[in-house]
Amino acid sequence: MGLVAGGVALGIAQLVAAFAGAGSSPVVAVGDALIDLTPAPVKDFAIRTFGENDKTVLIAGVLIVVLGGIAPLIGTLAVRRLAYGYAGLAVFAVIGLAAVLTRPDAGVLDVLPTVVGVAAGAWTLGWLVRRAEPFTLAASPPAGTLPAPDVTEPTDAAESGGAARPASAAESGGARGGGSGGGRDGAERPAVMLAGADLWTFDRRRLLTGAAGGAVVAVGSAVLGQALGGRRAVDAARVRVALPRPATPAKPIPAGADLHIRGLSPFITNNRDFYRVDTALVVPQVDPNDWKLRIHGMVDRPVELTYQELLGMPLTEADVTLTCVSNEVGGEYVGNARWLGVRMAEVLRRAGLQSGADMLLSTSADGFTCGTPVDVVMDGRDALFAIAMNGEALPVAHGFPVRQVVPGLYGYVSATKWVVDIKVTRFDQDEAYWTPRGWAAKGPIKTQSRIDVPKSGDSVKAGRATIAGVAWAQHTGVDAVEVRVDQGQWRQARLAEAPGPDTWRQWSIDWDATAGEHTIQVRATDAAGRTQTAQEAPPAPDGATGWHTITVTVT
Repeated sequence: MGLVAGGVALGIAQLVAAFAGAGSSPVVAVGDALIDLTPAPVKDFAIRTFGENDKTVLIAGVLIVVLGGIAPLIGTLAVRRLAYGYAGLAVFAVIGLAAVLTRPDAGVLDVLPTVVGVAAGAWTLGWLVRRAEPFTLAASPPAGTLPAPDVTEPTDAAESGGAARPASAAESGGARGGGSGGGRDGAERPAVMLAGADLWTFDRRRLLTGAAGGAVVAVGSAVLGQALGGRRAVDAARVRVALPRPATPAKPIPAGADLHIRGLSPFITNNRDFYRVDTALVVPQVDPNDWKLRIHGMVDRPVELTYQELLGMPLTEADVTLTCVSNEVGGEYVGNARWLGVRMAEVLRRAGLQSGADMLLSTSADGFTCGTPVDVVMDGRDALFAIAMNGEALPVAHGFPVRQVVPGLYGYVSATKWVVDIKVTRFDQDEAYWTPRGWAAKGPIKTQSRIDVPKSGDSVKAGRATIAGVAWAQHTGVDAVEVRVDQGQWRQARLAEAPGPDTWRQWSIDWDATAGEHTIQVRATDAAGRTQTAQEAPPAPDGATGWHTITVTVT
């Protein structure tokens, strides 16, 4: 009873949230609150362990706790006294409402999914209790036996909240006869001993058919809510976007930029393979027709742009590699794409930056904030309000309709997706999402390199073999890559071409592999002559360091 009532509550809440906004779903809101409250080391563990599936795991965890723990407890309380079950649902409602109303963009209508869902769950719980026709029989019968007929005093907990009422012979039938006999329709009525030593009987058939109906409502409303949540409308709007030609096209990719080695990351990362790390539990569905970008704060003239106005401005195309600060040494949270967008500097000049401003506090449609240094955006690099990725409108999961792309900075201080607001401010006056959680306020990317071929743990045939990978040092550029085997001498690798300093570079080197187990290491040097350090450090607070090291077996 509790499980079905909880499922109905969550399913109906999801359906109502389809109209009130996906973030108003109590499951999503509680999940977002957990993300905000989770200590940074736990978040790092989740990213390392589950990768891009961390949000799916979190949603599943919330559902397991609610449906696997809280809901059965509510059902057990309702058996005792229906009012207790309602009280349990009320606590559930308070938790959901607290999570919903503390969201940065919370509105009055956001309470509806939780309120309507809990109301539906409460009605379902009461209906199932009444449908099961509960009875409380004699207290403290001998173990394994039923109470004697002369002490039986049936009650209807659903109708009277625990007050006794006379029972008909048909209702109490088999119980008065000392067995687990039939109910009014002859159905088996099992007897269950409760913790308080009372004996409770129920109509199994009526309960199970009612529960099945409730389960259908729960699943059906959740699925329908997901379908109506705006995803299809936004996807359709994205497909209809006609991308203008860039006023400043990207340089042609050099013929030697991709070495075409099997297993080596391609120079351009496909959209479907591009990493995704963000705090959005549910991907925001932003209709480009409703999207606006507001520039305000320490500016002479606040600016507000629509999507069509942004598309009408001169567009710049650029190849830029993005890196997540959560990326471990040798990790996969890095990718290179061709972006199309409006230069952030041009939009900021329209607003007129005031003296002393050194931070752009950007906000996404789901309330995430990010602090970007003003000087980096204004120094001439291809910092963009991007509208397209690899020749198509931004994928929804990567920020459609508009996101930030800033070469040379880790994503947590630069790459706001679904961006809708820019406050020009100062680092000593405002903080972005990750700063109070222990991460550095500014996050310049550190020079890094990675071995893609072979993979750690691979078995390699003896003889001539190829070691290959990628290296990056945005916005400086990679000047050299060195490889060594078994603590031997460093050897220069061959570098692929690169169109500029903002992308990664492929590299490769030949190796005469001999039988046995071998350790391979790589390090890169940027165009400013800085060689990546051997000192190992975790991603927090401003990016991992160390040499990527793998072990292979040669046979």
